[in-house]
Amino acid sequence: MERRTFLGMIAGGLLAAPLAADAQRAVKVPRVGWIAPFGELRATFREAMRELGYVESKTVVFETRNADGRYDRIPDLVAELITSKIDIIVAAAPPAILAAKDATRSIPIVMAYWGGPDLVEAGVIASFTRPGGNVTGVHMLSQALDAKRLELLVQAVPAAKKVAVLSHEGAGFDPQLIGIGLRKVAPSLRVELHFAPVAEGYEAAFDSIARVGAGALVVLAAPRFERDRKVIFDLAARRRVPAIYFWGSHATEGGLMGYGPNRAEMDRQAAKLVDKILKGAKPADLPVEQPTKFELVINLKTAKALGLTIPPALLQRADQVIE
Repeated sequence: MERRTFLGMIAGGLLAAPLAADAQRAVKVPRVGWIAPFGELRATFREAMRELGYVESKTVVFETRNADGRYDRIPDLVAELITSKIDIIVAAAPPAILAAKDATRSIPIVMAYWGGPDLVEAGVIASFTRPGGNVTGVHMLSQALDAKRLELLVQAVPAAKKVAVLSHEGAGFDPQLIGIGLRKVAPSLRVELHFAPVAEGYEAAFDSIARVGAGALVVLAAPRFERDRKVIFDLAARRRVPAIYFWGSHATEGGLMGYGPNRAEMDRQAAKLVDKILKGAKPADLPVEQPTKFELVINLKTAKALGLTIPPALLQRADQVIE
């Protein structure tokens, strides 16, 4: 090889090295914002992002905002995320999703789950197959699941002709839309519903349940009830009220029955949507997904403490029975 050519190759290599390093430093690390009424970024979502190849602080940065139950703070927290130059917002629960949608039309929004009324009726998306706008995500099928929970509860407690519904304000919906799936199915199950709001505290709500003589309880899916689940389990046990909850894991923790989607699987679905958007897909073109795995868990220890015998046919349908 000629000396001139060799020296040229060395010089070229020396020049290329800093250029390559500069290019590597210039690679933008995506910033993913997480906003929730209660709770920090879920571990199962973090794990799902790791499974997709994202390394925290190296190939992805998470910005988390938690309202600690202060629904009025959520719009300000969303504004903070937007100011921090995030590339995508992951919103957990309707209040956070609605606040994010109101705050931006350009930053993509992924619903970690939607547990409210119909998404189209609520004006969040144009359709499930083509959402339009900047919002997509995972739909929790709340109305259908609430109806199913009431059906399961009536099978477990056939003597209950009046069923209480633990509900709360502050989710940003017309109160008549809360528990609409229950309202639709209750007449066919021949039960009367009693909505027990927790605005004045859980003890007051259970006082109202006792006052009307409700024989069973449906706990609606809500971040507040997830946070306070141990309090609700304890009150239901002390007041001897058979109750069904919105995650299967609630029965493993002491509740009587739990029925709902698999949370880890829903977080994987949300993470995959985030991944697609970070790689260039548009939320408007990504269909809103539905849960694919559901779990019915029954706690026979709790049933025994309540003096309740669960029908064998219902036990056979359960994915897990705690004995």
